Amino acid sequence: MAVLDIAGFVADIKDHAVDHGFHVHDERHFVETYSMRQAFEVDLHPDHACGGPLDLHLAVDLDPRTLMSFEDEVLRAEEVGDIPTDTLLVPVLITWSLPPLAAGPDLLVLATDLAGLAGSELPLEVSAVDNVGALSVEGEPQRTLTIVGRVEVALAQIYLGEERLCAVLDRCHSICDFLLDRAPAWLGDV
Repeated sequence: MAVLDIAGFVADIKDHAVDHGFHVHDERHFVETYSMRQAFEVDLHPDHACGGPLDLHLAVDLDPRTLMSFEDEVLRAEEVGDIPTDTLLVPVLITWSLPPLAAGPDLLVLATDLAGLAGSELPLEVSAVDNVGALSVEGEPQRTLTIVGRVEVALAQIYLGEERLCAVLDRCHSICDFLLDRAPAWLGDV
C-alpha cells in the first residue's frame, strides 16, 4: 500500500479551489502502463466566469521513482522517530488559455503585469502562438495566448496534510480576474 494518497491530495485541491472562488468542471487521472507515471488533471475557472472565454487547467505530474524514494524516506523517518524531509518535490502546473485573439497583447507588458500579480511564489511563463490556416495563407494569423505557472510541492507536506496551496490559489484567482478584464479587448468584442 502506498504511504501517500495523491488522489486525496488532488481532491483536497479541488475542494480548496471551490473555497477560493473557483468552479471545477472536469477531472482526469492517467496512468502510463509502461512506466507507471501518473498525471492528475483538473479543469476549473473562476465561478463568475462559467461561460468563458478563459480556460484554467491544473495538473499534478508524478514520477514513480520520486514516489518510491518518498516511501523509502517515510520508512527511514519512522524507524528513527522523525518526520520525512522536504527534499522530494512534485510539480503542480497551472495553465491559463484563451481562444484565438483578434488583437493580442504585447507579451512583454503582459508578462510584467502578471509577474506583479503572481509574485515569486508562482513563476509564470507567457507565450503566444500565431497560427495561419492552410486555406487562408493570405489572411491574418490567429494568435493564441498561453500562460503556465509551476509550483513545486514537497511530498512531506502532502503526507503530513500541511499543503493547501492557499496563496497559489489566491494568486491564480487574481490572474484570472486580470485576464478576464482584458479578454474582451483582445478578442475584439469591444
